[in-house]
Amino acid sequence: MKGVRSAGPVAAALMVVATVAAGAAEPYQIPAIMSLTGQGAFVSKGEQQSLELAKKLVNESGGINGRPLEFTYQDDQTNPQVAVQLANDVLAQKPAILIGGAIVATCRAIAPLIKNGPADYCLSPGLHPDPGSYVFSSSVSTLDLATALVRYFHDRGWTRIALMFSSDATGQDAEAGLKSVLAKPENKDMTIVTTAHFNVTDVSVAAQLESVKAANPQCFIAWSTGTPIATIFRGMRDQGLDIPIGTTDGNMTYAQMKQYADFLPRQLYIAAAQWVVRDDKLLLPEVAKQHDAFYQAYDAVGAKPDIASELGWDPAFILVQALRSLGPDAAPAAIRDHIGKLQNYAGVNGVYDFVKVPQRGLDVSDAVVTRWSPEAKTWQVVSKPTGIPLPSAPDTP
Repeated sequence: MKGVRSAGPVAAALMVVATVAAGAAEPYQIPAIMSLTGQGAFVSKGEQQSLELAKKLVNESGGINGRPLEFTYQDDQTNPQVAVQLANDVLAQKPAILIGGAIVATCRAIAPLIKNGPADYCLSPGLHPDPGSYVFSSSVSTLDLATALVRYFHDRGWTRIALMFSSDATGQDAEAGLKSVLAKPENKDMTIVTTAHFNVTDVSVAAQLESVKAANPQCFIAWSTGTPIATIFRGMRDQGLDIPIGTTDGNMTYAQMKQYADFLPRQLYIAAAQWVVRDDKLLLPEVAKQHDAFYQAYDAVGAKPDIASELGWDPAFILVQALRSLGPDAAPAAIRDHIGKLQNYAGVNGVYDFVKVPQRGLDVSDAVVTRWSPEAKTWQVVSKPTGIPLPSAPDTP
């Protein structure tokens, strides 16, 4: 865990003295291209709520140097082609900042268009932008989350591992990343006993899971989200495959956990950024302070934050911090460079250092492993940052 201190977005917001009432000035508008309909809507709707709650805090503390913040949303329908069309329309207006896309497919579609600005914050951790580019990526990267998850399994002594991926481009990227993690020297005693593949449209993966079970793994990683992961979970129940399973944090939504309650694995592990930590003893004080503001904002509207909430929250405040420092007339290059040099910045996901980790600010030291608790109906943290098991972490329910 990083040992630096920072005022963080909310504390900084409270120190801003607006020169005019925020509601009296022209709004500062940030376009946001999001998947508000289609398969990605379950994430994007939560990200939109997060941006709106962040906006409320920003405007209550002076806005952007006196100008109220507004997000203008456009729906790409979870379609990369539509995302490109919308992005081209937005780029023609020459904004300094863009938020978009909201899932990895739409982020990948938009990123090649962002050659000379605006500063674009993709809300998917699955995008890996080029260092020094105008594109930034939210949260801890999927590769670092996989690193923490593998470390947790390794340190629990679960060294015979089975893997399962979708056969599309996203699954291929995930497979390459996880196998690169398992190939690291510290994981030399871990053995991949089998690797299974499936199509995201498959309604059954019984044959694949039968081969997984026959390989006698001690643990299992299935890297997919939404309906496909539900198909895998049902198949595990039907096969009697009761071993620790890890998956991506894209599945960390309360709606999914409720919908899948009847067939969730008993030992479901997910690596996540530090937003999920509720024990202040496991956090730096400045990060704990941001957690208080984050959870209070959700408590005020009777909601519980999940993965979509954190994907929008920190990017909103990082962009606001840049605008407040540079002024609302800042050019895209100035905003990019400002964020690129930002260090010691406390958010709900950890302490950001964009010099150390270009375009993201977070790394595996900001990742923890969680386990879903049906009794508590939440994700309970079972590791220290980087995936090292907590002494109290149980092997079985």
